[in-house]
Order: sequence, then structure tokens, then C-alpha cells
Amino acid sequence: QVQLVESGGGLVQPGGSLRLSCAASGIIFSIYDMYWYRQGPGKQRELVALITSVSRTRYAASVKDRFTISRDNAKNTVYLEMNSLEPEDTAVYYCNAFGSRLGHYWGQGTQVTVSS
Repeated sequence: QVQLVESGGGLVQPGGSLRLSCAASGIIFSIYDMYWYRQGPGKQRELVALITSVSRTRYAASVKDRFTISRDNAKNTVYLEMNSLEPEDTAVYYCNAFGSRLGHYWGQGTQVTVSS
């Protein structure tokens, strides 16, 4: 059974930082590309960042230079380091695992709220 479990969300003041984690089980983690998506209130789900199986990264323009995605294959975990958070970053953040011809899987999401 495949599971992706996000953690690390919470309430933070503008300008603050959070580190999200997504722990995977039931898949060969190292061969999957890993994604972070988010869905803000009244908005569509959007791609935030991705890291490929060979650790190439890509970011949405709105988070570039503020967020950093990384992975630890030994721990089957992908991270999203978020700095200089803004109220516009408020959303539920979802982890996604994508494997070519293997399918894709979603976590349950973790809430991030940026507010003073």
C-alpha cells in the first residue's frame, strides 16, 4: 500500500519559515519524481516545486529564491524549505510522487497559514 504523509505545516507570521516533509512508503522512492503542489482558498491546485529522481529541481516563479525542494532517498522523504513566507503562500500543501509508467500518488495535505 502506497502512502505519502506530509507534516510540518502550521501557522507562521509573514517573513517566517517552515519546513514541510513528505514521507513515502510502499514505493521505490528513489525512482520517482517528487512534487509539491498547493491549493489556496478559492484557488486551483498549482505546482510549487519538483525534484526529479536525479535531483533536478524546478520552481514556480512565485516561490523561486524563497523555497527549496530536496530529497533524502535513504529516508524516503522529500522536503520543502519555505522562507520569507507571505500571506499569499497560505494553502494546503500536497506531496505527489510520479513514476513513468508507474502511476502517481498523492498525500493528504498539510495546512500552511501565513498570518500576523
